[in-house]
Amino acid sequence: QLAESGGGLVQAGGSLRLSCVASGRTFDMYVMGWFRQAPGKGREFVGTISWSGDKTNYADSVKGRFTISRDNTLETVYLQMNNLKPEDTAVYYCVTGSTPYDYAMDYWGKGTLVTVAS
Repeated sequence: QLAESGGGLVQAGGSLRLSCVASGRTFDMYVMGWFRQAPGKGREFVGTISWSGDKTNYADSVKGRFTISRDNTLETVYLQMNNLKPEDTAVYYCVTGSTPYDYAMDYWGKGTLVTVAS
C-alpha cells in the first residue's frame, strides 16, 4: 500500500514536501517514483529513486527544482518541490513496482493534490 501526504495550496515560488509511506513488503528492495496528472491532462512522469537511494532520475520539467529522497528505515519516499510554478498544479502520485530492483511501475497511490497559485 502507498499513502501520499503533504499536498496543498502554495503560492508560485514556494515549496512543498510530499511524503509517501509504503507498507506491506521489504521497502528497500524496490524502486520508488512520482508521477503527476494536471487537470484535463494525462499522467506525467516526475522522477524515480533507486532502491538504495543512490540514483535519481527526473523529468526535464522539474529538474533542478524537485528532489526525490527516501528513508528506508521509515519506509518513506519524499518529493521536495521548490520554486513551484502554476503549471506544477496536479495530483501527485507515489508509484512503485512489483518486481524488486526493477524500474517498471505497477502500483499507484491514491494521490495528493498540489495547487500552485499565481
